[in-house]
Amino acid sequence: MNTIPDHNYFTSPTGLKSWLLTKDHKRIGLMYLMAISLFFLVGGALAMVMRLELFSPGSQLMSADTYNRMFTLHGAIMIFLFIIPSIPAALGNFVLPLQLGAIDVAFPRLNLASWYIYVVGALFALGAIVAGGIDTGWTFYTPYSVQTEGAVVMMVMAAFILGFSSIFTGLNFIATVHKMRAPGMTWFKMPLFVWGIYATAIIQVLATPVLAITLLLLAVERGAGIGIFDPKMGGDPVLFQHFFWFYSHPAVYIMILPGMAIISELMATFTRKRVFGYRAVAYSSLAIALLSFIVWGHHMFTSGQSELAAMIFSFLTFSVAIPSAVKVFNWMATMYRGSISFDTPMLYALAFLFLFTIGGLTGLFLGTLAVDLHLHDTYFIVAHFHYTMMGGTVIAFLGGLHYWWPKIWGRMYSEKWARIAWALIFIGFNATFIPQFIMGSQGMPRRYFNYIDQYQPMHAFSSIGAFILGSGFLVMLIYLWRSVKHGPIAGSNPWGASTFEWTHASSPPDLHNFAQQPVCEHEAYPYDKVIFKSTNPYDAEEVNS
Repeated sequence: MNTIPDHNYFTSPTGLKSWLLTKDHKRIGLMYLMAISLFFLVGGALAMVMRLELFSPGSQLMSADTYNRMFTLHGAIMIFLFIIPSIPAALGNFVLPLQLGAIDVAFPRLNLASWYIYVVGALFALGAIVAGGIDTGWTFYTPYSVQTEGAVVMMVMAAFILGFSSIFTGLNFIATVHKMRAPGMTWFKMPLFVWGIYATAIIQVLATPVLAITLLLLAVERGAGIGIFDPKMGGDPVLFQHFFWFYSHPAVYIMILPGMAIISELMATFTRKRVFGYRAVAYSSLAIALLSFIVWGHHMFTSGQSELAAMIFSFLTFSVAIPSAVKVFNWMATMYRGSISFDTPMLYALAFLFLFTIGGLTGLFLGTLAVDLHLHDTYFIVAHFHYTMMGGTVIAFLGGLHYWWPKIWGRMYSEKWARIAWALIFIGFNATFIPQFIMGSQGMPRRYFNYIDQYQPMHAFSSIGAFILGSGFLVMLIYLWRSVKHGPIAGSNPWGASTFEWTHASSPPDLHNFAQQPVCEHEAYPYDKVIFKSTNPYDAEEVNS
């Protein structure tokens, strides 16, 4: 296809009202994409200012109180307003019905309601910022969050409201997967992206209410003076930690499972092979969802819990590494003797494998009781968390964004500038966080405004890396924005992919997704006649069906 279709979800219908009242999953996904991108820029700017402050010991740009508010806002914005909704609400909304061969999600009005709830939650968060912000950290730990000044209740209510948006999205995806699949699409013919979003939706629906109740109790305690978590009023601060992490560790997998789902799509498309061990990868998504509910106690090894409980949570922490390792090994096996195409989305998939593996393996250090007692609340935790969340979720999100960008807009971006941005992001990310592993192992506490001269070279190196990383995102913003109007026409399937959104929908898709109902006649990723070129002269070319 050499032109963008005249009738697509952009052009029919038109007008601001048609967007504000739309029930089209593609438009809702695009509105989510714009919103989360804005909050990512805000959260990233806060991180840049913090790294500039930490370049040298002592006060450079701000006071200690301002620094505390800044890292709290960075964490809260990045977690609740960007990472959690990034892939499910934005890319998931756009792609999942297309991959299932459906005309929309199961509950379009609920989908629109989830968007407006997200907007209301975001407004509450902005209100908390205008009111002076908070300095509790994104975890809102008690009793400090009960006693400190600032707009704690407003920020807590923002997270409370955003939780409902997450629940509505999860319910919609579960119903869509169960009831809206195309004729002939059985469970094990679904793309692995659908499996990942489905497992994520289960966690969203089951875990998010726990956080909602916890934050509501915190707001009630501050407002009514009822002793729930504050020991001065007869409460138990450790109870807050149990409630918070019972949600927040599954939330880690709300963040990472969709990223893993994207990587499965990229591996299949850019190796021209069916994902090795398809069923094992699908089941591993469900296994991660299940195990995520029983490992929260590893965040509390220093909280005074019993030795038996600590040993059990340590064992469970190691066990959750198994389904994650299944995915990583299967992706590597998929690449073996594959016809690999190193387009930009595949570069992000390879970066994910490298960075997420570091994040996962360092998590095993933290699951070891004796080691965690030394590393707890140090910069080692900061580096581990960012290798998992940014090196995992955000890098996968960028891979998915580049992969589906031609489908969303109907135009291609500059491959040259995309590779430059990828290199800057990859180099800058490692330069930022590898020094933090070193500092943490040497005892540098996290969240500290000041530090001794011993850590200055590592902090300076980390800050330089952060600005290299930021420059990569700036380059990306420019070439993606330019591609919307001036990029080459993409055509319906520029990657030669095999899932419904590429094989049966135009770019951009029609308002109703497909000209006619797709029928699933084969398993997912039916690549055949793939020619593997061997470097061994004694090997003949091998053709796989």
